Amino acid sequence: MSTIRVTKEFRFEAAHALTGYDGVCKNIHGHSYELSVTLTGNPIHRNDSPKNGMVIDFNDIKKIVKKDIIDHFDHALILRSDFKKNELSELGEPFGNIILVDYQPTIENILIDFASRLKTLLPPGIKLFALKLRETANSFAEWYSEDND
Repeated sequence: MSTIRVTKEFRFEAAHALTGYDGVCKNIHGHSYELSVTLTGNPIHRNDSPKNGMVIDFNDIKKIVKKDIIDHFDHALILRSDFKKNELSELGEPFGNIILVDYQPTIENILIDFASRLKTLLPPGIKLFALKLRETANSFAEWYSEDND
């Protein structure tokens, strides 16, 4: 039996600010994120299955990632939960979709968050192999299961 890797790519827009950072990223700013999700598994070999020959249907990957990551983070402002509360209330209406996280919302930590969410949502026999999150045309972070087991 062969193990195969399949990858689905996603795009979303989000803003964040890095509390306590010593550069311009301490200010609220946004990115056009590109997320690649790579899963591993064995292709189904059952002629009676509509998924015969597939590791996982790309539409199933899309449903999982869209529901639990893209729909949640797209057009959101991601801030550390200890962001100055008085400033947070002043943001008000223009920033209605504010996500408070218990980590510094760097691309690295966002990727760790995505990995922990996805690992619990995959069907039996399918494993999260890698994630790649691109924040700009020339800056990205990667997460690999082999580095984190």
